Amino acid sequence: MPTQTTYPGVYVEELPSSVHSITTVTTSVTAFIGHTRRGPLNRPVRVTSFAEFERRFGGLTARSPVGYAVHQFFGNGGTVAVIVRVTKAGTGKEACATLESTEGHSRCPVLEVHAKEPGSWGSGLRLAVDHDTPHPHETFDLRILDAHGTVHETFSGLSMDPGHGRYAETVINADSALIRVEAVGEDRPDPSGTVSKAFHHELPDLNVELTVKIGEVEREFTLYDPDCDGAPPCDVAELALLLEHKLRALPDAPGKHAFAGAEVIAFGRRIQVVAGSTDPRDVVRFLGECANDLGLEASVNPPVFPLHGGADGEPPGPRDLIGSEARKSGLQALREEPDVNLLALPELASYESTEDMLTVLSAAERLCRERRIFLLVDAPAAWGGVDAARAGIAAFAPVRSDHAGLYFPHLQLTDPLTGRLRSFPPSGAVAGVIARTDGERGVWKAPAGTAARLAGVHSLTVKLTDRDNGLLNPLGVNCLRTFPVAGPLIWGARTLDGADALESEWKYLPVRRLALHIEESLLRGLRWVVFEPNDEQLWQQIRLNVSGYLHSLFEKGAFQGGTPRQAYFVKCDKDTTTAADIERGVVNVVVGIAPVRPAEFVIVTIQQLAGQFDG
Repeated sequence: MPTQTTYPGVYVEELPSSVHSITTVTTSVTAFIGHTRRGPLNRPVRVTSFAEFERRFGGLTARSPVGYAVHQFFGNGGTVAVIVRVTKAGTGKEACATLESTEGHSRCPVLEVHAKEPGSWGSGLRLAVDHDTPHPHETFDLRILDAHGTVHETFSGLSMDPGHGRYAETVINADSALIRVEAVGEDRPDPSGTVSKAFHHELPDLNVELTVKIGEVEREFTLYDPDCDGAPPCDVAELALLLEHKLRALPDAPGKHAFAGAEVIAFGRRIQVVAGSTDPRDVVRFLGECANDLGLEASVNPPVFPLHGGADGEPPGPRDLIGSEARKSGLQALREEPDVNLLALPELASYESTEDMLTVLSAAERLCRERRIFLLVDAPAAWGGVDAARAGIAAFAPVRSDHAGLYFPHLQLTDPLTGRLRSFPPSGAVAGVIARTDGERGVWKAPAGTAARLAGVHSLTVKLTDRDNGLLNPLGVNCLRTFPVAGPLIWGARTLDGADALESEWKYLPVRRLALHIEESLLRGLRWVVFEPNDEQLWQQIRLNVSGYLHSLFEKGAFQGGTPRQAYFVKCDKDTTTAADIERGVVNVVVGIAPVRPAEFVIVTIQQLAGQFDG
């Protein structure tokens, strides 16, 4: 009703809707856990392309099955991956450097710099410091470069005063993706390169011969020649330009760019000279009495300060992959990560110990069951044929689960690093096909068949026949096959609980994944119910909301049956929620679905008709 009526007429008021729609959640966000070249340890990071994976985790390396699995995932249609970097405990190390200052009476450390993540990649970082700021006697600039001299981050106007708005430790640690710093002194770090003494307002006589040495290369030149250089410099800025021009004109050593890329920066009444190089050995030194008279020997440092000591760390063992729930490491890092639907552990396939593999799979299966995730299991690399697979599958009895599916055999692809054929576990490519199928058809469509082509796959490590497939399929092993024209395909869609002998109701992978999808969607979509009055009005709203959601799936072909009544039901009333339940604060919702099961066996019966036609 309007809050106030003042004249006869019609009043219009908008009322909020009582319908709480249930939205569908993601279905194919895949988590990859294992060793990478770089990246934060034990922290889930989402990437949406392999280019982003390269940027955040260092791309491919022969020691990382995860890198190749992610590459195959995106190559087969994957869209979102969650990466958890894990290394063997105590083996990864951050590169570091300590910046010093001579502003006091002696040289002392003032700023400790660490690569933000462990790994040898950090040893390729270089730091360049200058005082070319609006307040050259109080603040400084810091640039972060790579070994090729490319600037990746720049922080300007930094201060070592904790009360300053640009306090170095606060600004860098908040904004840098490459480093973190710790202030261990109060003075500013010295600039990189050679820094002169302060020039007076009137410059000294510049018509002098100077000797400069960069690294091991020594050259002589005239700083200012009135016959060739025109008008003499009038201030420090013009002097810096003249000196830079002179240095760049000097011949370099073969293969070097130290002189040709030299830079001279003017700040305040001083100049700073750095070699055009990121080699710390290319120190710029001005030699002789003339250099001393001009104050060019005041402070001599390398052109950049390198970080050093970074170590990638060893690939993780079983304990590292399982991780700690308290520290949220390894698998346990996924516990608070939303919207993860598939899990791949490509490193397990190379384990020589079946016991170690099953230990990790057991922990992964428990996590998947708790978080409604489906686990993609790679067949062990040791399964070199059908007989080995039939004998080896018995060892998986402790981890047979309707939340997992096993794929055999491995894939043969061209290794982008070497250009040669190499075998890879299939979970990354399979996850990509599942994501592609979900996007094109829906989570209820089996990710198998002629549409489930494995892109980029040259061949399979074991070529399976129909007879071989017939031996493995009843055991719950999803086979990868190669067919003429179609190429390599996924030719199985069973869970590990889908062996014929087990007679599980969750035999088929699409049925299990559809149920997980519905469970997660309802879990999130019904949170509004908590603390609402537990009465018939609430039950009616629940029935309306859940039925609307299920009907949208029915219209897309997710269920069997020609009518909604045949496809699903929702029951929430006094029969499901008794007076005793209401007293305990419980509301019970019963949902039934009739999922579409895949057609594994297509039987064609041909009958020959005789004597039906006249000759």
